[in-house]
Amino acid sequence: MKSGIILCGGQSRRMGRDKGSLIIKDKPMIKYILSTLNNEIDEAIIVLNDSERIDRYMEFINPDDYSYSVKFIEDKIKNKGPISGILTGLENISSQYAIVFPCDSPNVRKNTIRTLFNEITGDYQAIVPYHNPENKLKTSEPLHSIYSKNIIPIINDLILKDSLHIKGIIEKIETKFVLIDNKKILKKEFENLNRPEDLKIFD
Repeated sequence: MKSGIILCGGQSRRMGRDKGSLIIKDKPMIKYILSTLNNEIDEAIIVLNDSERIDRYMEFINPDDYSYSVKFIEDKIKNKGPISGILTGLENISSQYAIVFPCDSPNVRKNTIRTLFNEITGDYQAIVPYHNPENKLKTSEPLHSIYSKNIIPIINDLILKDSLHIKGIIEKIETKFVLIDNKKILKKEFENLNRPEDLKIFD
């Protein structure tokens, strides 16, 4: 079984409006990720920061449109950034591993999802793409990665210490780094939409 976690708990301050529900071309931005996940996973956990946003997303996301089950979950710990969203998602998946994506990366491709899942072997607790072999950690993409449920205690400990940087997780666990080679995995997939002017990158 394969799971996905979609992080939609951000404040979207730079964009000035909620990003996941922002209409890009003809549909809300989050739907690009959800469509790409079709036939690649068995369940998706959509993590949102409050019940009002959950209600809003349930109005335009129909779980019947997808090949996998969809759950809307409220962020367990508020105002702690994406590390809390990953924790919330991992606590609610039915499988051992989940691939994590932010809702504002509409260029992700199916091939990248398959490539990362195929890298799960042995005792690895995370599969993390990176850009530069000279500094894997610094150039890694921890919000486009796969994590194991068994890192939940580590994330809880980091949050208790108010150590909220995502790369702090992958420093502490058994991580397999996968090069973003612009062949199997394209650099453009990691472009995210933070500001109104960023909308031009989506093609």
